[in-house]
Amino acid sequence: MDLKKVWENVLLETQGTVSAMTYDNWLSKTEAVCIADDELLVSADSDVTVNVVETRYTELLRECTKKVAPKIRNIKFVSPAEKSRYEGGRYISLEELNEDSIVAEEYYTNFVPKYTFDSFIVGKSNEFAAAVSKAVAENPGVKYNPLFLYGGVGLGKTHLMHAIGNFLKKSDPTLKCMYTSSERFTNDLIEALRASKKADEMKEFRRKYRSVDVLMIDDIQFISRTVATQEELFHVFNDLYFADKQIIISSDRPPQEINPLEERLRTRFQGGLVADIQPPDLEMRMAILQTKALSQNQQVDDDVLSLIANKVKSNIREMEGLLTKVISYAHLTNRSVNDPEVVAGALRDYGDDKPETVTIDRITDEVCAYFNVSKADLVGKKKTKDVVEPRQIAIYLVTEFLTTPLITIGEHFGNRDHTTVMYARDKISEKVKEDGRIARQIKDLKDMIMKR
Repeated sequence: MDLKKVWENVLLETQGTVSAMTYDNWLSKTEAVCIADDELLVSADSDVTVNVVETRYTELLRECTKKVAPKIRNIKFVSPAEKSRYEGGRYISLEELNEDSIVAEEYYTNFVPKYTFDSFIVGKSNEFAAAVSKAVAENPGVKYNPLFLYGGVGLGKTHLMHAIGNFLKKSDPTLKCMYTSSERFTNDLIEALRASKKADEMKEFRRKYRSVDVLMIDDIQFISRTVATQEELFHVFNDLYFADKQIIISSDRPPQEINPLEERLRTRFQGGLVADIQPPDLEMRMAILQTKALSQNQQVDDDVLSLIANKVKSNIREMEGLLTKVISYAHLTNRSVNDPEVVAGALRDYGDDKPETVTIDRITDEVCAYFNVSKADLVGKKKTKDVVEPRQIAIYLVTEFLTTPLITIGEHFGNRDHTTVMYARDKISEKVKEDGRIARQIKDLKDMIMKR
C-alpha cells in the first residue's frame, strides 16, 4: 500500500468519529509526507490547518493510523514550508539539509537551528522562564536542576528547550544532550520490554537514557500511567540528578496538576526550579509578529499586525501561522501584504469559532443548554446525578479547551478545590474511552463550542 493510500484509509477511519464540518474544514486538508522509521510525517494546506489538527486531533489520527498501519507508532506534523526537508519519502534532518555531510553522533539531537535565545522574544509573560533557561544553558547541572517549564500550547516551551540545546552544542559539543518526548520515552521502554532479548534491550535502554549530560523531556503530562514507565523514569531521574547531570522538563501544567503521577516523581519535579510561561500581551504579540515578518523580508504595517495579534491571544505558533497565511496570500495574488482586501481574504475563514475565543463561561453555558441544567445548579453545590455528571463534563471541557489553572476552574464551579477538578477531569477522560454515550455527548458539545 503506497503512502497516499495509507493516509486515505486513515482519514476514512476518522469519518465515523468527527463531524462532517470538522472533516471538511480540517482533516481533509491534510496529507502524508513520508515515513521516517516508525514515524509518519503529516502536513496540510496551511500552517493554520497544521496547528489546529495537531492541537485537536493528533490522538485520533494516531489511533486510526494504528488500525491501518500497525507498524507506524507515531505521527509528527510539519508545516507546508518544511515539506522541502523530505526528499523521496526519506526524512532529512535540518543539519543534513543545511550542510553537505554530517556524521550524527549517538546522542546528537536535531535541535531546530532557528530556535535560539536570540530569536526568543522576551516580555513580562516569559522573562523569568527565559532567564533561568539561559542560566541553565550556561551552567548545566550546577543550579536550577531540574528545570521544569510549563505553560499553554504554543507559548515557547519547546523553543526554550531547543535554545538550550543549541547553546550547549555551540559552547561544548562534547556534551551528550538528548531531547525527547514523554511519549517517545514510553515507546522506547515498551519496545525494550517486548523484545525477544529483553535483558539486552533493557540494558541498552538504560544506557541510552542514563548516559547523557543533559536530558530534556517535552510534554511530561503525557507520560504513561503504567507503573513500569514511571518506575523507570524515576530511576533515570535519580541516576542523572545524583551525577549532577542537567534535567529539563516541560508540561502544559505545573507538577501538582499532573495526574496520574507518582508522588515521588512529583516531588522531584518540584525540587528544582518551576517556571511558568503565560500568554503574551498585545505589545509582545505584535513584537513577535514583527520579528517573524522581518525574518521573511516583509514590511508589515502595525494595523495588520494588530489585527492578527488580536485574533490569536494564547498560541504563538497559531498566530505566526496566520501571518504566514497573509504573506502567502499576498504573494500568490501579487498584491501588497498591507492591502486590507488581502488581509481580509486571507483571514476570512478565521472567525470567532476558534479555541482562543472560548471562555469558561461559554463552555458552562453550552453545557447548561445541552443538558437543560440551570447555571446556578451547575456551578453550585447540588449533588444529584442529573447535575453532577454535566458539571464534571463541563470541567473536563474547560481543561480540554483552555489552560486555566485548576484552582481557578474550581473557584468557577462552586469554590471546589483543585483535587475535585482533577477527579472530574480524569473521570470523564476515562468515560470517554469506555462509554459511547459520554463520548457522543463530548463530541456534540465540542462541535457546538467550535461552531458558535
